Amino acid sequence: MENTSTLRDAILYFADFEHCRQFMMELRWPDGKVKCPQCGAEKVTWLAKQRIWKCYAAHKRPTFTLKTGTIFEDSPIALEKWLPAAWMLINCKNGISSYELHRALGVTQKSAWFMLHRIRLALYTGTFEKFGGEVEVDETFIGGKARNMHASKRQEKITGRGIADKEIVFGAVERSSGKVRTMHVVGRGKPELQARIREHIKAGAAIFSDELDSYDGLSREFKHEVVNHAIEYVHGNVHTNTMENFWSLLKRGLHGTYISVEPYHLFRYLDEQAFRYNNRQLTDQERFAVAMKQIVGRRLTYAQLTAGTVSHG
Repeated sequence: MENTSTLRDAILYFADFEHCRQFMMELRWPDGKVKCPQCGAEKVTWLAKQRIWKCYAAHKRPTFTLKTGTIFEDSPIALEKWLPAAWMLINCKNGISSYELHRALGVTQKSAWFMLHRIRLALYTGTFEKFGGEVEVDETFIGGKARNMHASKRQEKITGRGIADKEIVFGAVERSSGKVRTMHVVGRGKPELQARIREHIKAGAAIFSDELDSYDGLSREFKHEVVNHAIEYVHGNVHTNTMENFWSLLKRGLHGTYISVEPYHLFRYLDEQAFRYNNRQLTDQERFAVAMKQIVGRRLTYAQLTAGTVSHG
């Protein structure tokens, strides 16, 4: 993939199955030794006509494909379409809608929607490492704007006033690394937000927040400073502008590209935007390579997706 730097390059490159095969083999077996994902045996044979490998060890699933054990597993859609789809979602600044993908690749809108959610699963980067140094924290509300809704939809969706019908998202950004973490939370009360802060930020770190009462008491464990947005948005080094910038990017994608997002899928869209933001300094090819290293060992079925049962908290 040395000369693959644009979407056009990626589409042309992956249109050739041999390029797809070589890419997936290097990704999954970098030492060049293809191993059975079931038993780890190296005694396997490539059956080119069927595009499968056959393992000669005695077990119930002797055949496997390039997709086995990845987010692509059991999909009838060819890698020649899967890989350009991944490239588009990973590198389009505001994301890509299922309707746009369906028109671009010639798959149904329903299949395109499922494909995009599988790719989002690969964009989640879990870690036990906590943020340190200077960290901005903030929360925002996600939900449709009443003035943009049809009257019947407005009556269905808007049952309260102000924030009553919106979802709450909490985020933190580490200034030194420029990395952001976001999560869908059940509320913005003190127990919920402070538990998230302790989970993701090292004790003793400098935390900058707005004047929300839920942040009161953090000074016992952190160097906590507050900016009062009713008076000013920046007070010396104290501000939450970096986090506010991320919220702006997130909402541009949610409102402009995706239009409508169900609450139980919201964490997937947060993962998508956070991945692009955290890897914004990379080229498109480098960002694609980072994401593709995370496709193995992850699986999302349509039943799980539509039931809203798969979550990482």
